[in-house]
Amino acid sequence: MTLVPHELDVRPILHDGGEPFSVILQAVGQLGPEQALRLLSTFEPVPLYAVLAKKGFDHAAREIGGGDWEVMFTPSFAVAGTGQNELAQPAPDSSSPHGWPEPSRHQDNRDLAPPEPMVRALAALEELRPGETMSVLLRREPVFLFPELGKRGHEWRGGFEADGKTYRLLVRKAIGKEEAA
Repeated sequence: MTLVPHELDVRPILHDGGEPFSVILQAVGQLGPEQALRLLSTFEPVPLYAVLAKKGFDHAAREIGGGDWEVMFTPSFAVAGTGQNELAQPAPDSSSPHGWPEPSRHQDNRDLAPPEPMVRALAALEELRPGETMSVLLRREPVFLFPELGKRGHEWRGGFEADGKTYRLLVRKAIGKEEAA
């Protein structure tokens, strides 16, 4: 049985100058096993595609007029024989940061204006050896950094600390094919 898609209209948040990323992720977290998300936005949310693809969602986007967009995010990973869709699971050693080495580098980018936090984090990652990790403190969730990390094959985990003002990001540098052999 397929559930009716959950509709989330973030246009009012965007019109008020807000950032709807956390609202979108919260909605995704509350979806049923086979439930899709119908997202309405004032622009095509291209950076969101890679983020939700990592969570096991395909997307189909269309402009609906007036510059507004509708994007359907549908679960893409079915578990054979169960009749339920589940998210793809990462490798056991990457399923939580506890299986990762201690960060070899720490950055506090909370006092920098965008895009400097992203630029500095990507530059620092280039200096790490494959498999090493770094932690980064930020003022906001780095929604534009996530697709860049994904393109480069890096893994990441993150979230806001209890104060609600500091986003702690842990990134593990990709292990290339030559290093994995």
